[in-house]
Amino acid sequence: MAFDPAWKDCCSKGILSGLNLDEQIEAVIKTFDDHPFIQSNPEQARQVARFRVRLLDLDA
Repeated sequence: MAFDPAWKDCCSKGILSGLNLDEQIEAVIKTFDDHPFIQSNPEQARQVARFRVRLLDLDA
């Protein structure tokens, strides 16, 4: 669940402003791209990130 706090941190810093959802997810993932799950399963990590954004309504 490292994605959720990273998303919130990026939002608070204004990093996600003006980006579409895929660009936002990529920007967040870059902040912790050394995470083992991202290293071993990058596509699945992006799918989980999209799911978390929809589930928690993070893009609202």
